[in-house]
Amino acid sequence: MSVLDNVDASTNLAKNNEVQLLVFRVSDNPDSAYYAINVFKTREVVESKNHYLTQIPSAHPLLEGTITLRGIQIPILNLPAWLHITLTKDEIKKSNILICDFNGIIIGLRIMSAYRVIKKNWNEMHAPDSYRVGDDNVVINDTRLEDGNMCLILDYEKLLADVVPQAMVDVNEGKRALQEVEIPAKLKKGTILVAEDSKTAQKHLMQIFDNASLKYKIFNNGKLLLEYIFSREDPTAIPVVITDIEMPEVSGFTVVKELRADPRTSKIPLIVNSSMTGENNKREATTLGADGFIDKTKSHNIIPLIVQAMNERGHL
Repeated sequence: MSVLDNVDASTNLAKNNEVQLLVFRVSDNPDSAYYAINVFKTREVVESKNHYLTQIPSAHPLLEGTITLRGIQIPILNLPAWLHITLTKDEIKKSNILICDFNGIIIGLRIMSAYRVIKKNWNEMHAPDSYRVGDDNVVINDTRLEDGNMCLILDYEKLLADVVPQAMVDVNEGKRALQEVEIPAKLKKGTILVAEDSKTAQKHLMQIFDNASLKYKIFNNGKLLLEYIFSREDPTAIPVVITDIEMPEVSGFTVVKELRADPRTSKIPLIVNSSMTGENNKREATTLGADGFIDKTKSHNIIPLIVQAMNERGHL
């Protein structure tokens, strides 16, 4: 039976502040770290030896080539090399390809082996601030396995931005999206609050808001965002809150639930900005009270969505 079989429904996990992770390794080295990815960003694991790799001339050094799987051409990214790990020829022969779906972008990540699927509460996930990494770090958060080993969750959006930048948001499109939008006074004068743990996604949002001359404050997780909001004397002055779904400490769905449950914040427009773009997640966000849901690769359109939400709520 595959390690990806019998996983729980993603929305039920997210609304309970939980996540399921596929744990894997990228090397046979006994000291090789454990890494993880949300199982709902994965499709399957295939043996690389069973798939012919077609190289692409002038491609990024980390783009090994493409394989054909069920009639689809899938680019293969050299995850070990991105982590500064060099596989031996024997390891390459024994390696596997983890097929992933990021916002509808299908890619393959070279790994050594899939280990197991684990379930964690987001409060068991910790931001890498605890070991003082820089903004260019590829680790987005970490957790512990049952045996005490540390498991690292990578910033896969950064990997895509590094290797396949054309698949990411085009921040210049944000300027064009603003041409027919009238910015409400509350948005011009106020500060947009954002909960987002990916430095890559943070950078994209910052560029979009800077291009529109809008002020913003970004938090690395939902817990920090909620603490800031509920410490304010007048939360109603906040023009809009934007939240990712997957974050350490507190998930985006929990952010939406808590803000909607408190009379002081129940009317603030809420936008979910996520790479978890399945219909179930969109439906759950709406059910919990979010005013909009946007795919991270289309976040150049986020300001028109914010304005629409503010208008619909009369939060002007």
